[in-house]
Parts: sequence; C-alpha cells; structure tokens
Amino acid sequence: MTDSNLFPDNPTVLAAMRLASRAPSVHNTQPWRWRCDDTQLRLFRDTDRLLAATDPLGRQQVISCGTMLHHVRTAFAAQGWHTDTVRLPEPERPDLLATLTFRPWPDPPQGVRDRAGAIERRRTDRLPMLAPEGWSELVHAARMLVHPHDLELDSLDDSAGSRLAAASEQATAIRRYDMEYQTELHWWAGHSGVPEGVPSNALISDAEVARVPVGRTFPSAPHSARRDDLDDHARLLVLSTPSDSMLQWLHTGEALSALLLECTVAGLATCAMTHITELPASRKVIQEMLERPGVPQVVVRVGTAPADADDLPPTPRRPLTDILADERG
Repeated sequence: MTDSNLFPDNPTVLAAMRLASRAPSVHNTQPWRWRCDDTQLRLFRDTDRLLAATDPLGRQQVISCGTMLHHVRTAFAAQGWHTDTVRLPEPERPDLLATLTFRPWPDPPQGVRDRAGAIERRRTDRLPMLAPEGWSELVHAARMLVHPHDLELDSLDDSAGSRLAAASEQATAIRRYDMEYQTELHWWAGHSGVPEGVPSNALISDAEVARVPVGRTFPSAPHSARRDDLDDHARLLVLSTPSDSMLQWLHTGEALSALLLECTVAGLATCAMTHITELPASRKVIQEMLERPGVPQVVVRVGTAPADADDLPPTPRRPLTDILADERG
C-alpha cells in the first residue's frame, strides 16, 4: 500500500478490518487492539480483557488474537493485498503479537477468496448436529491449511467420544464450585444489548445441553428444545502443538481460523472448545488420543446443521473505533 491510500480512513481498509472483526474469541471477549501508521498494522493483545480465572496464562487470549490475525490476512487477501507477517517482533513487549506490512496480490487463490466469503456466515453452533458430509476430504484439506503453522490436526474416532465427554464433564464438575470462574463466566455470558460477550440468544437450554455430550457449560438459556429429534453426531477434531509457547498459541489461533472457515465453505457447522484443554487432567485425556505426541490446544466439533434449522444469530462485535487506532501523529 502507498502513503496516499493507507490507514485508517481508506474504505477498503475499513471494510477489511470490519469483516475480520467477526473472528471468534474465548467468551467473545475480542481481546485485540490494532494500531496503524503509514506502513503497517500492529496487533496487540488487550490484557485488560484477560480472563484471570479461566485463562490465567493468557493462552486462550493469544489463540483468540491468532484467529483475528488470520481473519485480517484473509480479508485483505480478498481485497488484493498480500500480508507479510512478523510474529512476536519485540520479545521485550509480550503484548505486541504481530506486525503486518502489505504488497499487492492481484490474484490470490480461489480458496482464500472462498474463506473470506465465509467469514460473515460462520457461527458457533452449540446445538446437536448431524454427521458431517465429505469428512475425509475435509480433513485432508484442513490438514493442508494447518501444517504451515506447525500444528497437527487429529480426527478422533467414534470411540473417543465417550472419553472426551467424560473429560468434559470432569472439567465442568471441577469448575462448578470455583466462584471466581463462575463469576467471570456470568459476567461475559447471558447479556444482551452489549457489543461483547456471549449473548443470551447464543446460549442453549438445559434440555439442549443434555444432547450435546462435549461442550462448555454456560449459564442456561430459557427452556427450548431446538433440534429435539436429533442426537449429536458431530465429529471431533483436535489441534495440537509440539509444545506450549506464546508463538505456538498464536499459530494455533491462525490455524483454528483457517479450519473454521474451511468448514464453513464446505457447508458444515462448527463449535471450537478450549475448556477441555484448560485443566491438566482433561488435557492429558486428549493427549492420549493423539496419533503423535503433542499438546492439545483446541477441540472442534464439526457437523451438519439440519436443513430446516433456523439460522443462528450473529454474536455482537465491538465498533471498529474501539479496536483500531491511528498512530500517524
């Protein structure tokens, strides 16, 4: 990009950033801050939005910022711009996660354009799902997207479902009487009319939760029985890293973004879950299911929403003025 058409008042830039802000994040905290000057964008994590009880090390926060980073790169690619990315450019500034500079990319691959087009359609689907169609083809394509980030993607077989459900229930039981965790959860979930958090219309009822064996327990929505004739047949994917580090957490978010968008392109529903990897015991259960040694970071439910299902509403997003600032002086 040139000085004559750069940030932040260029309509193309604003459109790309607004689209990218649809990136998912833990509890929809949207814990990112972007700063721009005449030559680059800089991504910071917003430490004021750290979930101190849920995520004291900031792992899920950095993963969330990684999803936004990939969404930004995808949105700009669809506008004809290649992003050159430097991750963790200043070790003495752990809140600075990445810098992006730009050069023309007049003909990005169709897959990139398709994933950019899927950003607005992607939703977190916590309800029961039908089995996903075209599973082996999807897993192959997703692995191609994940491997450049030095992550492994494992598809768990049906026998793993009951073990993972038990691990999910154990994590829920441990957290049930953790008052700091519960206070934090209720702060971020179940409210409407605010630009952040998980709104009440994105939550599911106790009756619906009972038919989804693996999922974080949020405050219950009012009674409803959507998809009441359907038991959950979603498949489970696991993203894992060689070890735990901030750089690998950031790459996990980027890989997660690519995976979720690729599933959306394929017409599939998804629900990313990090609660099972918050606690050592449940993380160990997942680790034993992996084909190769690794550190489980995210579990993703993937399935098909019934054809007659109502569209899930989009969750709110903060205005662009809250997350993008001009530092040109």
